[in-house]
Parts: sequence; structure tokens; C-alpha cells
Amino acid sequence: MMEVEMAGVVATVRVGFESGGQRCAAWLTLPAEPGPHPAIVLAHGLGATHDMMLPQYEQHFAAAGIGVLSFDYRHTGMSDGVPRQHISIRKQCRDLHAALDWLGGRDDVDSGRLGLWGTSLGAMNVVRVAAERVELAAAVVQCPIVHGPAAARTLGLVGALRLTPAIAADGLRALSGRDRRYVPIVGRPGGFALVTAPGAEAGWHSTVPPGAGFDNRIAASDALGLVATSALRHASRVRAPLLVCVCDRENLMSPRHAALVAVRAAKGVVRHYDSDHFAIYHPPLVSQVLADQTGFLKEYLGVGK
Repeated sequence: MMEVEMAGVVATVRVGFESGGQRCAAWLTLPAEPGPHPAIVLAHGLGATHDMMLPQYEQHFAAAGIGVLSFDYRHTGMSDGVPRQHISIRKQCRDLHAALDWLGGRDDVDSGRLGLWGTSLGAMNVVRVAAERVELAAAVVQCPIVHGPAAARTLGLVGALRLTPAIAADGLRALSGRDRRYVPIVGRPGGFALVTAPGAEAGWHSTVPPGAGFDNRIAASDALGLVATSALRHASRVRAPLLVCVCDRENLMSPRHAALVAVRAAKGVVRHYDSDHFAIYHPPLVSQVLADQTGFLKEYLGVGK
């Protein structure tokens, strides 16, 4: 059964696809006009789920003539997978590949005009997957977190030492098949969490709409994989036109790493915004960002052609 949800003027259909033998909950939003449509997959950030701001992007892009598939990664949100809140870049990239395959296999979608869009840590996945998908027509990333070592520096030595016992305990639990040990994803500056940058806690919660929830935890040893992962060396293998929307007041990672992705990509384009990591999701800035992204996607996905 498919459940139809209305998030605005365009209908969103609840769907799903398989990844690694498990089901990912997904949401499909197609333009009202007859297809086949150009289409994109949206990739969310660390610990985030579909409810956290993605409907505004689904509606905007679909109204502009671009089909949209959003989904929750395995182990998070409404998707299958245990343990819960197991966050692995490797697995998330596999989910993104599976989402592209599912979307491109639909009769109402033009498989020759597929793109990717990623926000925050989702940008890491988009760049890495785009480097492997030569058929992609376009990709967009915003407030990109693309270099784990740089993001880890915002935690600092004391913060890292504070998490070390939990990380070690969770690693042992994972090896022995016991329940995982969790730590908060985001917390106050100087607190016990993976992300403690000033403004991060309020910013994260600003993306959670009324009635939605945010599972603010991560299996502790997964943090090691996140801080050791980078998309910088993959950027040079991205052949699709790539728009990189950089927040010049980025508070979760030095913005120079985000801009470097555009420099290294063969067809990279960078746009700079006077924003921290979170203002880009909200008015008044979101309108300008969406206009820039939509113009880019319409050009390279051949909307209206």
C-alpha cells in the first residue's frame, strides 16, 4: 500500500525501496504534469530524518518541474535496521545508490536526467556517490560537511577525551553483539555530545517542525568512522555539474573545505552565503538559496526541454 500525503500543492506519495536487504522508508513527489520527469534524490544530514525540513525542498523542486525522492537512511527514522541510530557513511552511500536505482527504474522518471541533492553530512554522501555515478546529470550540496577531520576539530581535545570511554564501551558491545552504547549527537558547548559547537544545539532543533521528533543519539563508536571520513579526494572524480552552496559563517567545519570540493570537481560551481550552518534552512535566506539551486538544476536536468 502507498500512503498519499499532502505537504503543499503537490502530492507526496509514501513509497519504499530495498537497500542491503532492508527497507528504506521513502517519499516521492512528482510534478503534476505528465512525465517522464527529470528527478533528484535528497540526502539528509547527521541523524536527520525526512520530517526535518525536507518537505519544503520536495515541494519547491516539484513545483519547478523536478521529481523528488526523499528517504530515511537505514537504522534511522521510519526505515528498517537495527541497531537504531547506527550511522555509517558506507551504508548511507549504499542507500543513496539504491535510491537512485529505484528512482531511475520508474516509467514516470527520465533515467537520463537524474540528480543528487545533499545537505550537511548528506553532502559527504552526495560527493562520494556522484564520483561513482558517471550517468548523473547534476548534483547540489548545501552547508556541506565533507571533511570529517575538520569537523572533529570543533569538538576539541577535551570534548574528544570526554567521549572516549563511551566510544570504547560501545566498540566492545558491538563486537560482542550486545546493545549499543549511545552518546548525544548534539549538545551545549562544553557538554557531552558529538557536536558541541556554539549555536549547534538550537540550530539542530530549529529544523524539527512541531509534532516531529529528533532522536538525538548515535551509537558511540560510529563517531570514529564519521571523523575519519572525507569526500575531498572523491571530488575530482565527480563529472556531473556540481553546485556547492557554502555558508561563509559555517560553525561545524571550516568553510574552506566545502569550497575546495567545487574547485576540485571538473564542473564545480560555488555560491557563497552569509550564513551559519542553520540559517540556510530558514527565511529569508532559504528563498535565495532555493532560487539558485532550482536555476542550476533546471539548466542541467533539462527542465522544459
